[in-house]
Amino acid sequence: MDISLKKPPRRRRKRAIFVILLMMALVLTSIGWYHTNKQLPEGLTYESAWHPATDVEFLYNLSYPAQEEQGFEEQIYESWYEVIAEAEQWIVLDMFLYNGYVNEEGGFPSLSRDLTDRIISQMDRHPELKVIIISDEINSTYGSHEAEELERLRARGAQVVISDTDALRDSNPIYSSFWRAGIQWFGQSGKGWLPNALADTAPKVTARSYLKLLNVKANHRKVLLTENTGIVTSANAHDASYYNSNIAIRFSGDVLADALEAELAVIRYSGGPEPHLPLSSEPQPAQTSDDADAQPPEGETSLRWLTEGAILQRTLDMIEEAASGEQLWMGMFYLADREIIQAVLDAADRGVDVRLILDPNENAFGQQKIGLPNRPVAAELLSRSEEAIQLRWYNTVEEQFHTKLLLVVGQEHSELIAGSANFTRRNLDDLNLEANIQVHAPTASPVMQSAVTYFERLWMNQDAEFTLPYSAYADELPWIKQTMYGIQKLLRFTTY
Repeated sequence: MDISLKKPPRRRRKRAIFVILLMMALVLTSIGWYHTNKQLPEGLTYESAWHPATDVEFLYNLSYPAQEEQGFEEQIYESWYEVIAEAEQWIVLDMFLYNGYVNEEGGFPSLSRDLTDRIISQMDRHPELKVIIISDEINSTYGSHEAEELERLRARGAQVVISDTDALRDSNPIYSSFWRAGIQWFGQSGKGWLPNALADTAPKVTARSYLKLLNVKANHRKVLLTENTGIVTSANAHDASYYNSNIAIRFSGDVLADALEAELAVIRYSGGPEPHLPLSSEPQPAQTSDDADAQPPEGETSLRWLTEGAILQRTLDMIEEAASGEQLWMGMFYLADREIIQAVLDAADRGVDVRLILDPNENAFGQQKIGLPNRPVAAELLSRSEEAIQLRWYNTVEEQFHTKLLLVVGQEHSELIAGSANFTRRNLDDLNLEANIQVHAPTASPVMQSAVTYFERLWMNQDAEFTLPYSAYADELPWIKQTMYGIQKLLRFTTY
């Protein structure tokens, strides 16, 4: 009697499927590991030396409830216009959101168009003026349509560089591995048919654009540089963001060369032609750990340029060096980075006067949000510090408290860090492109006094009800949001 040694067809099929699935898993795991740990493009995570400050100024935009209509104080946009009007040789503008997309109800000034008009007018006045615009794919909704204001500038002769976010590390490797393995090869352009998440009046979007958006990576910088002056800010050139509360630092001097070098790095790795832009000083060599730890001169106002992961390190240094009796004040749109949260708790335990003003994460461009990440983080900070940390919510209506500011106030000298970066993993862990400036100055200096006055005004509700007590947004069911917050942290599938 013959006995067949062949395996049944069904068993062979199961084994073949298992082998195929195993190979796919290995490929996807390899892709995910590589793009999570790969070397960053040269010139990112930039940290400059300390430079003497020239004409450094603290600026803000403030929205707040008023008796008859929303109150608004504006300094940042006017400073943009002033700096552009003084430029004769070159302008470099790196801006995350640069568009006029708003919902049908509208009601926003045409910030993006006005900024574009002023740049073009300056190009008309100075035909040799070089203009470089660096931005993010979000303004074309990831390739679904043209970015109107960027195309206007390109047509007028400006060099427009769209940052290559594919070259950055993947913040959500579980999804991005699938996207890189297959979806990306189909591109994003074509006839859009889906509603645009930016605004209901914005052009329709292809499904492939949304699939790219789910990688959640961005050039999140907000920087304006000319041969004379620089401004780094938390504000976007985005009509629907016009009334957000924001801060900025306006500066000049040798640190301009370092700020420009950090922007040229984005142009280089994104494949743009490198322009020759004259400056009165040259950028300093890349900092070693010993150089970066050098202290600024006491009694002087000094500036240091920071991008990406360097922002995290210097932020932690500031918090960890804050001493008992000093003030550590933070105004922040998103606070979620675990290292910073622990450092703030440790500072409060040392006797540092810790005060936080946070956005309640209640809305974004008219859409309701559920308070993540700030509300569960706030509950944690108050609980773990036994309420030694003081916390107030900004009193938002439909706008956002979009500020990104850390201020440590000492008796003799103070420091601040301000710019584009939220205090989250996505903004500080070499995932997004970010730009901040660190200022070290005597506490009595104009820039520090302006920052202190700004914070105290919001905290004490001088002239208006800027902030609300913690109880105004205390969660009735905090465990739900704590659970969602924990799941999002684990899966890394968040916008913060």
